Amino acid sequence: MQTGAENVRWDLTDLYPDEAALKQDLEQALAEAEAFARTYHGRIGSLEAEELAEALRRYEAILDRLGRAYTYAYLHWSTNTEDPARGALLQHVRERYTQASQQLLFLELEWAAVEPERARQLMETEALRPYRHYLELQQRLRPHLLSEPEEKILAEKRVTGRDAWTRFFDELLGSLRFELNGQLLTEQEVLAKLYDPDREVRRQAALAFTEGLKPRIRELTYIFNTVLADKASDDRLRGYRTWIESRNLANEVSDEMVEALIRAVTARYDLVARFYELKRRLLGLDELYDYDRYAPLKEAGTRYRWEEARQLVEEAYRAFHPRMGEIAAQFFERRWIDAAMTPGKRSGAFSHGAVPSAHPYILLNYTGTIRDVQTLAHELGHGVHQYLSRKQGILQADTPLTTAETASVFGEMLVFERLLAAEADPSNRLAMLMGKIDDTMATVFRQVAMNRFEDRMHNARRQQGELPTEAFCDFWIETQQDMFRGSVVLGDHYRYWWSYIPHFIHTPGYVYAYAFGELLVLALFARYRQEGPDFAERYLQLLEAGGSDWPHVLVGRLGVDLTDPQFWHEGLQAIEELIAQAEALAAQAMQDSQPMPARSG
Repeated sequence: MQTGAENVRWDLTDLYPDEAALKQDLEQALAEAEAFARTYHGRIGSLEAEELAEALRRYEAILDRLGRAYTYAYLHWSTNTEDPARGALLQHVRERYTQASQQLLFLELEWAAVEPERARQLMETEALRPYRHYLELQQRLRPHLLSEPEEKILAEKRVTGRDAWTRFFDELLGSLRFELNGQLLTEQEVLAKLYDPDREVRRQAALAFTEGLKPRIRELTYIFNTVLADKASDDRLRGYRTWIESRNLANEVSDEMVEALIRAVTARYDLVARFYELKRRLLGLDELYDYDRYAPLKEAGTRYRWEEARQLVEEAYRAFHPRMGEIAAQFFERRWIDAAMTPGKRSGAFSHGAVPSAHPYILLNYTGTIRDVQTLAHELGHGVHQYLSRKQGILQADTPLTTAETASVFGEMLVFERLLAAEADPSNRLAMLMGKIDDTMATVFRQVAMNRFEDRMHNARRQQGELPTEAFCDFWIETQQDMFRGSVVLGDHYRYWWSYIPHFIHTPGYVYAYAFGELLVLALFARYRQEGPDFAERYLQLLEAGGSDWPHVLVGRLGVDLTDPQFWHEGLQAIEELIAQAEALAAQAMQDSQPMPARSG
């Protein structure tokens, strides 16, 4: 089906008109980094507030220039990972970026070495107010930083170490093709078949996906082992006690807060079983298999052309707050989105914040499903967040991962509520609601189950050494079975599905942030329903704040207490209420008509 997104390609000329301009800018950034080092190396600890503020302004300008070059190279490569020239450009930028970064390393190291009392006095000055939280975070890293020569060596070797393995993983997955009914499909295309109404299509797609992974499972296992060993080495050198501690520190949350989240979610795995039991009955199946998890109900198969999706999302955003609608419109009008399905394109979707002097870019693989509309809403949420937070400057624009998903999930909720409110038919409403809960199951419970898988593999790699493929498969299937509580039958083919998930390679420990964000948004959305327009204005202020303060402080201004262990139960209660609503709609549908027929296969 033609969706209208076939020619929706982003315009990267806002970053650079061509590669020659990029390389010239990159060399300029390197020269500026060298000049910066000559001026400030060895002096950071003795600078007064105004002098340090000036140094930070120069530092930001260099980072912005470097980030602009990296953004262009990465986005250019993302739309065709099979093109050697694009890969070579990305590698060139990474290497020069690392050289420049080595020149700049001293700033954060010397600041972290400043005695806490003097650091506190400086941070309280008006001159350093725009950088206070950034400086505060660097001070917290003090126990985990190495000497400058050691940090330089680690930074340089990373290019040919973990970063190289990450790129290899991405290019390997991007090059794979999966044979389904005589067609060779990309990863994104074959996984999209898991949402097909036809059960046999779903089953064959699942088997085809596994058959495509298995010939490369040796390489994938080796990549995982290498990245796990690299992280263990890094954690040991930096004095982190556990594999997750550095991620929690980067996420600006305590270990105790994360443990409370994990305990709360795993204690409610009964909700997973309850939901999938309902779905099994609605699909008319004797047993629900892993490839049935995302099966839509019959009425959920509506397709949306690109312009329809654009209108839906823009209107939902504008209804919440006019400013959000205006920003969202710019992504379409100014070609900040790449939505076409093309060979070699990176799978999935993302919003890249780029740098404050530019603007975010969004990558999608749009096929026209209602899920794709929600993905558009999700990534535009990120995009609006990144666009607004640019005012904080490059050092404080980005949020930690724990709150990075807030705007994206909130955007999804806005669009979903609009779609649901416009639907009068109870059967259609039920199908839509089940689809939404499907996503919530994946965002909260599946991500926490994946966190449990990560915990198993990181600890096992540190205790036992290099792990065989079967160990990864066992960890995966056991942690998945814990979540499903017998409500879903996991086939042997599903044992290998750990191997394609990029978060495990790109950002170890990432996945719990999805659950964090989803439960947080459920709490925020409840407050929005209560408060209306007043909430919308304060919500935009939250987005504009970016990473300029601690997450619990910023979110606390909206009436949410992240430090309360009971907080997570509020979000889980909201999920239970969604399931109860679906059960009530299902009972109504059963009363009004004959039971739904079983699917084919």
